[in-house]
Amino acid sequence: MGVIQEKLRLLPDTPGVYIMLDRDGTVIYVGKARVLKNRVRQYFHSSYKADKVQAMVDNIADFSYVVTPTEVDALALENNLIKKYKPKYNILLKDDKTYPYIKVHTREEFPRISVTRRVRKDGKYFGPFMGGIRCKDIVDIAAKVYHIRSCAVSVGEKPKKPCLNYHLGRCFAPCAHLCTKEEYAVAVEKTLSFLSGNYGEAEKLLREKMASYAEEEQFELAMECRERLEMLSKLQLKRITAMPRDVDADVWAFRTNGLYTCASVLVTRGGMMQGSANFTPEAGAGERGEAVLSFLIQYYTSHEFPHEIVLDEELDDELLRGYAREKAGRNVEIVHPKLGVKRELADMAAGNAKEFLEKSVSAIQHKDDMTKNACARLQELLNLKRYPKRMECYDISNISGVDKVGSMVVFSDGEPDKYSYRRFRIRTVEGANDFASLQEVLRRRLSKLGTDEEDRFPKPQLIIIDGGKGQLSSVREIFEEMGVDDIELISLAKREEEVFTLFSDESVKIDHRDYALRMLQRIRDEAHRFAITYFRNLHSKRNLASVLNEIEGVGKVKRVALMEKFGTIDRIMRASEEELAATEGIGKELAARIKHYFEEKL
Repeated sequence: MGVIQEKLRLLPDTPGVYIMLDRDGTVIYVGKARVLKNRVRQYFHSSYKADKVQAMVDNIADFSYVVTPTEVDALALENNLIKKYKPKYNILLKDDKTYPYIKVHTREEFPRISVTRRVRKDGKYFGPFMGGIRCKDIVDIAAKVYHIRSCAVSVGEKPKKPCLNYHLGRCFAPCAHLCTKEEYAVAVEKTLSFLSGNYGEAEKLLREKMASYAEEEQFELAMECRERLEMLSKLQLKRITAMPRDVDADVWAFRTNGLYTCASVLVTRGGMMQGSANFTPEAGAGERGEAVLSFLIQYYTSHEFPHEIVLDEELDDELLRGYAREKAGRNVEIVHPKLGVKRELADMAAGNAKEFLEKSVSAIQHKDDMTKNACARLQELLNLKRYPKRMECYDISNISGVDKVGSMVVFSDGEPDKYSYRRFRIRTVEGANDFASLQEVLRRRLSKLGTDEEDRFPKPQLIIIDGGKGQLSSVREIFEEMGVDDIELISLAKREEEVFTLFSDESVKIDHRDYALRMLQRIRDEAHRFAITYFRNLHSKRNLASVLNEIEGVGKVKRVALMEKFGTIDRIMRASEEELAATEGIGKELAARIKHYFEEKL
């Protein structure tokens, strides 16, 4: 604590971000402050603290800080650092999936319409759409009624041949110069009005088209129009009658039971309910207002800011407004309603959050058991020096030394981090030598440590090898060669599911019902799957019939029979024994030999 006390004395009276570290140098909490000196010192006063805050403070071995020009800058930096480090005691939005928007590309000379999940400042966006109504159905109505184009074909001076959409009456074909710029601009304006919730004209035109198609006995087209009219009727039902049509608001509510938290949002656009979503972020160690603010910033990193954010929580409204203004380029109102329709919507969101939390507690607890708790259990069972927050698992795949590949999969706090997966094509190893292939892969991976690339390839706490003592020993040689002594290394043998460590010749046998073993099996199986997928992609690019020559009893005639039935080696690999045996000339015994061959090689 002596070093910490000295650092506390030197803290500046400025805005900034502080980063709490444990004894292993792992980031466990990131926070922002209007005045760094005051905020950071609060953690080390002897006053009462909530259990989670006290647990975090008890684990602080050091801290650092970054001074920023303003508190809004500190908020943005805090969000980036939380995304980077995923600290244990911060509130974390893990299920931050994006939702679809309809985009009108208004910057183009002849704007087109499309569906996207990424919002930028390059057009007019409508959404997000959270279920019930599909974006592509709305785009389809816009195309049928207003003939606005949905393709990305460039419109140039030289006319192109009109495509099928033109002949189906779904596009004015500006690329073929079959409409003027002025005519098309009118269609775009009507489309924008339609997407804003003015459905009257679209409904009228669809009814006219339906009647015309029915009269011409084009009943399939008439049915299509009827389906689109039914969809418009559903959209109309989503209108909130007491809310003005120009209101775009996200209505948020947060509920907690002390251990777990639920955030619920109702999304309204143009006075219409677009949908709702529930989130179960990991509870943080900060104050409630800080945690809610941090969650909202993480959410709006990948979602568009509405014109209003309706909250039933008290937080720093000015700070959120400043951040939103900087990111959205416009003012965003923060509303805490007491009466009226917005209060009713806030109560509805609160009811959703409460109900979702009650129904989800057991699922959240089970997920924790399978992930973070399994990591802590693994640390205990294997006597690991550190909690294995980042685990990497490696596997090799090949057939008779052909197209050798390696895989690296990453689990963070017991969950797959698919953005961090990597694959390797073996460059230096001749023949089917899995040990040497593993050594090449680990040498290439560990060479990133201590370089500028370590930000992209952070140091793991634990490396897992798919295999037994032999594979473990071969990788240990690379650790010693490269002087790596601060990463734990184990292997998991498939047959008996034994865990081998560097500290004993005896394996560690974990109960098959233990979540720690199940987690190891998940990461091992994921590494195996990822390696095989890459191998098959490479392998399918060559003439692979020759692979069958390696199997005893499969001659030219039987090889041709297999290829004629299955078409590709990949399908032969995945075929069951029964399917193989049903091939002319194969039979049960040879089918079993073929199946065993591919299982052994893969």
